[in-house]
Formats: sequence, C-alpha cells, structure tokens
Amino acid sequence: MKIALITDLHANREAIESVLAHAKAQGAQRYAFVGDFVGYGADPGWVVDLVRAHVARGAVAVMGNHDAAVVQGPLPTMIPEARQVVESGVLGRLVAVMGSATFLKPDHYYADAPWRRELGAGPILLNMIHEVHNLRMLCGEIVAVQAFTSHATRGFPVEDTVAINLRFASGALGSFMLSDTAACPRSWEQTSQENKAYPSYDDEDCYVITGTNGSLSVPTMRLKTYPRPQDRSWWKPFEVGVVGMVRDDPLKHQIEHFGAVIRGEAEPLVSARDGLANLRVTEAIVAAAKAGSTVELN
Repeated sequence: MKIALITDLHANREAIESVLAHAKAQGAQRYAFVGDFVGYGADPGWVVDLVRAHVARGAVAVMGNHDAAVVQGPLPTMIPEARQVVESGVLGRLVAVMGSATFLKPDHYYADAPWRRELGAGPILLNMIHEVHNLRMLCGEIVAVQAFTSHATRGFPVEDTVAINLRFASGALGSFMLSDTAACPRSWEQTSQENKAYPSYDDEDCYVITGTNGSLSVPTMRLKTYPRPQDRSWWKPFEVGVVGMVRDDPLKHQIEHFGAVIRGEAEPLVSARDGLANLRVTEAIVAAAKAGSTVELN
C-alpha cells in the first residue's frame, strides 16, 4: 500500500492541490497529514476543511505546532514568531527592512529633568538600542551604519530626530526613522499593545521586512507573498494572510524564563554578547552621525 505523508500545508491552497494531484498520480491509497495546516498562507479554513474531509474517508491527521498555537495559544511574543517567518524562507531571500520609532515625548519630560536636553540623553541612546536588538533578531547582524541627526524641532543640544541606514551581514539593507518629537504612533510601544500604559493602534506597524517573495509587517503580522515562483511580479497579486499569535506582557515571560535559567531548566535566550552587540551598533550610529560618514562594524 502506498501512503502519502503530507506536512506543513500552512494554509497554502495552491500547494496542497498540487501535492494531492501528485500523490494521486503516484497511486497513493492512503493519506497522512502530519501537522501545520494553518499559518502563513491565505486559506486556513479551506485547508482545514479539506483535511477533515480526508479524515472522514479514512486519512490520518495529527496536530502541528502552528495548529496547537491556534487552539491552545501561540508563541507568547511577536519577535520570535516574526523571526520564525523570516527563517522559514516564505519571504524568499531577505532584501530590506523598514523601521520606525516615531513618538512624541511631552514638554514636561524635558522640563522635569533638564539633563534630558543634553548630548547623550536623546532617543539614540535611550530608545534606539531596543530597536537595534529587534532588528538584529529579525534580520541578522548589522555590519555598517550611516546616520543624520537633527535638533531643529526642539532646539536642544541633544538630537530629537534621526534618519538611519543599516547594512546587514546578509547584504540586506535597512532604513530607520527615529524621533521623539513626531506626533506619529509608529513605534513599538504604540503598536505592540504589550505595555498598557501606552495607547495603541492595531492598524499600525513599526517594521516591514521584505524579501524576494513577500513581506511581513510587524506587529500586525500581516503577510503578503506570491503563491508561485512564476507569479513574482508587481503585475501579479499577493496572497494576503495574518500570522497567528497573541499579545501578552513580555515582562511576565522574561521573569519566567529567568527563573528557568536559574533552575538550570533553560539556556539564556539573550546573552551578554547580544547586549554588547546592541550597544556597539547604537554607538556606531552616534559616531556615524557625528562624522557624517559610514561606520563599519567588524
């Protein structure tokens, strides 16, 4: 008896139709669907209904991790899930990332603590280091930076707005707009919904990761991909979907992970070397803006 083993359907209708046609042509007499029916693709309902129909006719089906995420709750944070999408290859080869941290710090923020007006207390060192970590986790190591700074809006010695260019080890490029005087919600705090102290907007993103086959917007996790290699053209429509995940307080998960590390149950997700790498990139942005030139990182 020939058995067709089928896995990682990921809501891809065209792919499963092609696979089933091939299995039939090869004389498959029984089917086993070994998980991950949903996630990434645009037709999760159609795929699940198809698998159910095959099970009703005697096929075997087991749950994958993406299916379990839908039923039981997915990965607790967005960055690991977005990184998994990038590493899966569904976007194709990584081309570029566009990011922003644009928000408005109120006037009393500076009046209450005048030291915040001075060099070294601006959004590069206070805010950008967090963005650098996210960008490294999503797109890999940063090997070169360029930057322009401005203090034209507030007129303080410290910068209030920064335009940053990045080059990653893979050859992918990045652009990032940073400002603490821009009345715009495209920052992690105002889009991720992780910190309830900030108002949030569930239709906004602060990162868009693009590859040769599609793009992923974070944190809405909106995914746009071409269904077939021959469809890769701006004349052709994307398949549109949303990667399943939940929003939760990251501090809770960090404390749980910290406890597991102390008990010897887990390895650290982020090392001291990661922290040092984030700081080196952040300081390179400061140096690039000051020198008006590209700063290479070894």
